[in-house]
Amino acid sequence: MNGRIRRGGLLRRHRDFRLLWCGETAGKFGASVTGVAMPLIAVTHLHADTFTVGLLTAATWIPWLIIGLPVGAWVDRSRRRPIMLAAAAISFVLFAGVPLAARAGQLSMGLLLAVALLTGTAAVFFQTAYSAYLPSILEPDDQPEGNAKLHGSAAAAQIAGISSGGLIAQFTGAVNAMFANAATFLVSLLCLSGIRHREARPTRTARHSGTLVSDIGEGLRLVAHDPWLRTLTLFGATSNLALMGYQSILVVFLVRTVGLDPGPVGAIIAAAGTGGVAGALAARRTAGRVGTARATLLFELGLPVCALLIPLTTDGAGVLLCIAGGFCVSAGVVAGNVIKASFQQRYCPPELLGRLTATTAFLNYGTIPLGALLGGTLGEALGLHAAMWITTAGVPLAGLLLLFSPIGRTRDLPTSGAVGASDVTYQRV
Repeated sequence: MNGRIRRGGLLRRHRDFRLLWCGETAGKFGASVTGVAMPLIAVTHLHADTFTVGLLTAATWIPWLIIGLPVGAWVDRSRRRPIMLAAAAISFVLFAGVPLAARAGQLSMGLLLAVALLTGTAAVFFQTAYSAYLPSILEPDDQPEGNAKLHGSAAAAQIAGISSGGLIAQFTGAVNAMFANAATFLVSLLCLSGIRHREARPTRTARHSGTLVSDIGEGLRLVAHDPWLRTLTLFGATSNLALMGYQSILVVFLVRTVGLDPGPVGAIIAAAGTGGVAGALAARRTAGRVGTARATLLFELGLPVCALLIPLTTDGAGVLLCIAGGFCVSAGVVAGNVIKASFQQRYCPPELLGRLTATTAFLNYGTIPLGALLGGTLGEALGLHAAMWITTAGVPLAGLLLLFSPIGRTRDLPTSGAVGASDVTYQRV
């Protein structure tokens, strides 16, 4: 790539990436506002019980387990940008429909659950297509910077969304807050519409290489047979189990065991979440200095050791332990995701990238509800303090999967080597 093209950052010199970045950041902010506003609607307007509110949250993740694999195979047969446009448009209509239904007197828990399920389904299509679309508009040398900026802005948008979601609901009402969320998807839709890059039509081989079932199997075999992809996927699933295990009981631990009021709890969680922004900023530079494999170990095994500070949290100045521990965990998770995303985009053939994204998401997200169940069960059986020690210890322990794998024996992750869609076996080296 010549110097003229490389001069300046991506946001300055690459119009299409700038639009993709703006649209994705707006969507992440809206999703975070939704995570606050929809439970508030369920509790304050529909008087839902705790189980129903939990079901509402679960409805946004269930689509990954039901349709994640076939969506990945289908995305690899299609142009990705039209899928993203359709998903953003559907989300805009559905979220805007919630306050309209309330004004018409038609808002119900069933409707809210349907919206959560359908927008979660749209998110599966959007995220799968988006992950496979990014490499088509960026040169390989620009992909690490692009991933760092997208993950960093996503982390910042999530923090801002969580922090402002309650304020928006307070000043406008929880139901009307959904208009703000719908507006973010409208921004996303407009930004995606302005992208000039047009993908090449998938080749006949990519579109008709077999049945949808055989394509799903191809994605599963790619992950199962490749040592690098298999290791990262198993690590992601195990790590999410531990992360959700402690995060599901963190608020209860801070309120009931540490003795904090709800207000400071929100501030502590938001402060800890800023580690995600720091991790995104540090990922590319650290990987360039020590190597992508060694940086992965640093971020996914070294920093998460600080999770053990969280159970030591006490009232007063002791809350800094929770902030420090959570900050390091967030930084490690986001930085690791930046490196992993860049690795997959270079390592995996483009015609398999949608299936790879869906397969890894299916396995990784599948442990999220299990982690929440694990945290709650341990909290009930052993007490909150013991449960926090066990679940936070699981975060760095998951990193041992990386240490005792090919990642632990090399400086850099490979930039090529995964087989193409037409190969029969899935083997590297």
